[in-house]
Amino acid sequence: MALALLAASATGCAPKTKYVVPTAEIAPAFRENANWKPAAPRDANPRGEWWTIFGDPALDALEARVDVSNQTLKAVDAQFAQARALVRGAHASLRPQVTAVPSLASVRQSGNRAFSSFHDPYGDYVLPADVSYEADVWGRLHGIVETSRTSAQATAADLETARLSLHAELALDYFTLRGLDREQDILNSAVRAYEQALDLTNNRFRGGLSSQADVAQAETQLETTRAIAVDVSVGRAALEHAIAVLVGQPASTFTIPPSPLTSGPPGVPIGVPSDLLERRSDIAGAERRVAAATAQVGVTASAFYPIVTLSGALGFESSSFGNWLAGASNFWAVAPVALINVFDAGRRQAANDQAQAAFDQASALYRESLLSAFREVEDQLAALRVLDEEAKIQDRAVEASERSLTLATNRYRGGVTSYLEVITAQSAALANERTAVSILIRRMNATVLLLKGLGGDWNVATLPTITSR
Repeated sequence: MALALLAASATGCAPKTKYVVPTAEIAPAFRENANWKPAAPRDANPRGEWWTIFGDPALDALEARVDVSNQTLKAVDAQFAQARALVRGAHASLRPQVTAVPSLASVRQSGNRAFSSFHDPYGDYVLPADVSYEADVWGRLHGIVETSRTSAQATAADLETARLSLHAELALDYFTLRGLDREQDILNSAVRAYEQALDLTNNRFRGGLSSQADVAQAETQLETTRAIAVDVSVGRAALEHAIAVLVGQPASTFTIPPSPLTSGPPGVPIGVPSDLLERRSDIAGAERRVAAATAQVGVTASAFYPIVTLSGALGFESSSFGNWLAGASNFWAVAPVALINVFDAGRRQAANDQAQAAFDQASALYRESLLSAFREVEDQLAALRVLDEEAKIQDRAVEASERSLTLATNRYRGGVTSYLEVITAQSAALANERTAVSILIRRMNATVLLLKGLGGDWNVATLPTITSR
């Protein structure tokens, strides 16, 4: 009793490790946001699933399947379930542990055994209950619980980070595939136009107005474009297979009907850099790992203090089954123990130093995650600004190349120029159209990456509170 009272009174002397979120420099605004504004009105701002901002029902249907069928997400979710189980296991150490080992034995000791007074057999019937409780005087057990709890919250943040990455990967693959559908349409249209141009050249050759070289050039242009059109289907098939894996379906049974990409990216609300602390699950995960490292420092510091354990046993023991549960057969024992580590050659200090270094590492990784988040958003804002300007210039280039092709074709029909001028104009027009599609794909993908960089629709308020059950 005296030892228990001493343990309770010493609780105020327990080492305390107060957690403080590491400080980090945060800019007041995104630099690129000053020159890039989302489109108005903002009725299309993401509410709920962030990908719905694109207004594509086919994309929405595919994204909905990720949470249900993606195996990578299921694996990370199982990892989170393991972390929650660890919290419950750690919390159980705060409560008394009761064990019972009943035994029924018939014993006959050796008559020649030292200090043996009898050789006759006897029964030994025991029904014990052993109770053990570690008084968490220095906060060691609570520190272990806090470490597992904050680590589980970090794992929950990892789950959301994986979810965001998978949804973003699907959107990137989807818009790239739609862009290839658009490029396929352009190439198919070019093939039809080149077939007409070859017919024209053959007719002129038969009429003596063109040479065999013009026919050969027209055939070369046509077959080269056909080969390019066939090659596009290889990239499209690979993207289709990648999307099949993301939605949890075998590639052999999954298809996406062709649908060319036509519209540009929507406007995205940006906010301020400090919003990322609330919206980025990877930042939340890094912060929770700092909290876990802080708790672990407290656990290693408590190792310098004695471990106080209160244990006891009670039950019944008798030599015969008949009076096993009689009042005279009961027994009990109480044994408070204090374990004091007198000398360990610096092992506890080394463990504490390791925990402190782990805290410093977690703090540095937290600050690094902030810097990376700011960089990702700035990268995509800059990309959207530059690509928007590039798209306008490229549109003018497409219009100019189409006018040049029309003029070259008319000049060839009138016999003013050779077919080489038509070939040159055709190549320039096709290249400019394909470049315009490439820019459109990059703009859509930059918008997806911007939404991912902003954290999608996640908020730190949705981080689960991990409790024991």
